[in-house]
Amino acid sequence: MSQHPHPFRAEWAPSIPRELMAGAVATFALIPEVIAFSFVAGVDPAVGLFASFVISIVIAFTGGRPAMVSAAAGSVALVAAPLVQSHGLQYLLAAGLLAGAMQLLFGWLRLGVLLRYVSGSVRTGFVNALAILIFSAQLPHLIGANGATWAMLAAGLVVIYGLPRLTTAVPSPLVCIVVLTVVAQGLDLPVKTVADLGALPDGLPAFGLPQVPLSLQTLQLIALPALAIAMVGLLESLMTASVVDELTDTPSNKNRECSGLGAANMAASLFGGIAGCGMIGQTVGNVRYGGRGRLSTLFAGAFLLILMVLLKPWVSLVPVAALVAIMVMVSASTLDWGSARALLKHPKLSSAVMVATVIVTVATDNLAAGVAVGVLLSGVFFTAKVSRLLAIEQHGDQLLTYRVSGQVFFASADLLVDAFDVRDIEGRPVRIDLTAAHFWDITAVNALDMVCQRLRKHGSTVEVVGLNAHSRALVDKLDLGIE
Repeated sequence: MSQHPHPFRAEWAPSIPRELMAGAVATFALIPEVIAFSFVAGVDPAVGLFASFVISIVIAFTGGRPAMVSAAAGSVALVAAPLVQSHGLQYLLAAGLLAGAMQLLFGWLRLGVLLRYVSGSVRTGFVNALAILIFSAQLPHLIGANGATWAMLAAGLVVIYGLPRLTTAVPSPLVCIVVLTVVAQGLDLPVKTVADLGALPDGLPAFGLPQVPLSLQTLQLIALPALAIAMVGLLESLMTASVVDELTDTPSNKNRECSGLGAANMAASLFGGIAGCGMIGQTVGNVRYGGRGRLSTLFAGAFLLILMVLLKPWVSLVPVAALVAIMVMVSASTLDWGSARALLKHPKLSSAVMVATVIVTVATDNLAAGVAVGVLLSGVFFTAKVSRLLAIEQHGDQLLTYRVSGQVFFASADLLVDAFDVRDIEGRPVRIDLTAAHFWDITAVNALDMVCQRLRKHGSTVEVVGLNAHSRALVDKLDLGIE
């Protein structure tokens, strides 16, 4: 008899107790960040918390990566802040609705494959930068803090890292929260609590369309912010999904993740919440503590609502130091510690891409900017590397034969032109053998045409041989005089 669980069970809850406890860890890790991101965006904490609840519930069903936690995220908050400041929350909700529709379209057009163009160096840089940002986000809670706060943080880290040596039956971050809350209240310690972070919601989110005029002017106002929210959200979600793929050795459906995030963001906007995306810190925490199925994502959202509405008096008492301790653990487990050693072993260009991704991300506090720079540098370095693979050899005396081998495209076309010096050829007949060459684009074919014209102008007869079918099709399409 097969030991494999039923496909539905495998996708939703390989182990129900583990899924619930891992989801609870993710929820507690969400609370301080979502509240902080709400302030970054310029909205009430309730807007971020409601969004996180709705996004988690919807994406548990619609997303393409089981065990991934999505919620109101810092990168989206950074993009959203200018719109809130200039036009208010309702326009942000409208932009979130439009961004969700764009993400749905991305999924339906199967554009999730674009992640293939993000190199391993960029992904490593993304993960390391995120670990740094997660840690630096905790510093405002610690700078200028009193001795009691530092003592609570130290005790929290002892519990988080020490308890697993004794038992793994209960996730140590949950024990950390309970123990530190009891100690802080029992000893009446002067430490900040969740209640000090901002007003928590007092009811359930209400459904409603954004209160903005239905006009072309509104569309013009929200179109660019919506596109920015959509692209940043997709990029962070797809990168987070690929990290979970590696952690769990399982594949995910990137196109479904695109459309699933779109559906979740549209739902969040309709319930008065800010748009969001995959949260790598909380996702890593979820996976580290046993979350493997969609139930952990669903419970992270449901438990967030329970905590915020039903258990608000108790949640308000949780020391911020306990939540900081959890995020320090998440930061440490997110960082790719081996990548520092690999800097010396890996090719210099790959290492440069990784370091640039980290520096730009940390400097701008924007994951999308860091990844964009990393992808751009990867493309430039790859192009430079491939262009150097073009080789041109000259043979013969009376009939000069030039054998071209390698890839001819926009970055190597000039090398092809420069290889033919009409002063050396002096009107002798020339054969250009392209059997081992491939012409990729119009720039390459135009370069070949330029060589032929230049040689003929200086009295040479030119014979071009060995054009493959693809290259010949490009020549015919442009109707060039290449014989």
